[in-house]
Amino acid sequence: MTSRPIARLVHRTLLGRSKKPAQCRQISSSVRLSSSAPSTRYTAVTHPDPSAPSASAAPYIEKANEYLLPVYARPNFVLSHGKGVWLWDTDGNKYLDLCAGIAVNALGHADGEFVKEMSSQAGKLLHSSNLFHHQWGGKLAELLVSLTQRDGGLGWEAGSSSASTQTTGAKVFFANSGTEANEGALKIARKVGKERWAQKTGKAWDDASADKFEIVAFEHSFHGRSMGALSVTSNPKYQKPFSPLIPGVKTGKLNVVEELENLVTEKTCAVILEPIQGEGGIFAASEEFLRALRKRCDETGAVLIYDEVQCGLYRTGKIWAHSILPSDCHPDVVTMAKPLANGFPVGAVLMRDSVAEVMTVGTHGTTFGGSPLACALGFHVLSRVSEPSFVAKAADTSSYLHSRLSQLPTWFPEILEPKVRGRGFILGLGLRNKEHPAKLVGMARERGLLVLTAGSDAVRIIPSLMISREEVDVAVDVLESCLGLLRSTA
Repeated sequence: MTSRPIARLVHRTLLGRSKKPAQCRQISSSVRLSSSAPSTRYTAVTHPDPSAPSASAAPYIEKANEYLLPVYARPNFVLSHGKGVWLWDTDGNKYLDLCAGIAVNALGHADGEFVKEMSSQAGKLLHSSNLFHHQWGGKLAELLVSLTQRDGGLGWEAGSSSASTQTTGAKVFFANSGTEANEGALKIARKVGKERWAQKTGKAWDDASADKFEIVAFEHSFHGRSMGALSVTSNPKYQKPFSPLIPGVKTGKLNVVEELENLVTEKTCAVILEPIQGEGGIFAASEEFLRALRKRCDETGAVLIYDEVQCGLYRTGKIWAHSILPSDCHPDVVTMAKPLANGFPVGAVLMRDSVAEVMTVGTHGTTFGGSPLACALGFHVLSRVSEPSFVAKAADTSSYLHSRLSQLPTWFPEILEPKVRGRGFILGLGLRNKEHPAKLVGMARERGLLVLTAGSDAVRIIPSLMISREEVDVAVDVLESCLGLLRSTA
């Protein structure tokens, strides 16, 4: 049995100032000695938030302050490089990263195979615009559709296509981000609404009396910061400075079935929601609610859009968070982005043919979206994270992470809600005091662990999909230590 002093030394190595990231992969699972009580290994501050930048960080921060729009509140250190789930700053401080670039770095930082693929494709064809075909767009779109058929989603039950490469039934549009994907989905749904209104009334789709244009969104949602996406992001903090927003948006309550009849009407062209809300607090839509919502959209001819920008692409163990649900809970459109190219900007809209058929040449477009480099990298990442062995390992580790986090409310019932929110690798700790999430995030950072807040009352845990059990142990030990300190000072 590993001795407690040796375990302490191991953990100091993991979160210390070493610049040898390979060391973090050589730790035995025996470092987790006991689960009978919360860890107190990380009560000491090892990575203090500097009140002023260090000598190494100052030139970068001073230049950023002088020339960058001041819309972010950042701590006074500068990241220099990363490897796997670890990051280093310019002073050599080492951080365990459970933010993953806000659920982006599925393969972690500086993955060797990814870097090789990027270099190879950049040396051949980086950008060509959408005026011409290239070799990767169709391949990535086909992979998205075939994996959806395999795992389930967008109306397909799992296993619908076995080993088939069939692509009929769905189409893909590539953009540059999740916000752009959502903008595209809303724009397409508006056109579908006009076409369906015209079919029902016998009038022309562009008749001035066409009124099927309303969009329904939900409380605690986050769909982006451009004007359309912001209009369906129901947070006054984000919306108020930029009002008036686009007209015709209604906001409902997630999981309240009895409101749907009045919320979604004949005037509704689109309903957009996240199956698991990320930024808003890690709240999951229930199967009952999604089934009722699907039924109501079918009754009114509204396009149902699932924003899986944060919860999709194997973060929950399947390609989509909704993949595990029966097809009568599935959407017409899925939007995605974050992990698709492991940090290289790419977003996409995946839609049923019944939605795609209204879009013709010139009705939508993008200069940079779906570039040869973006699609080659997306194909590389998606091929790897969908491999059964990768999925199985991630499922095992995420289950282990959930089990360890689930112990925390029993030790800290006065601080934490009874249940861990979310599933897979999109998890949230709900805190009873709304001042505590930011405090806990700050305390963790001062001990070398990077996590995020979510909504008004949660800490969000969204690591890279290749994190190990040993790294999970370090992360949860830090959280346990910080929660113990938080309780003692409450």
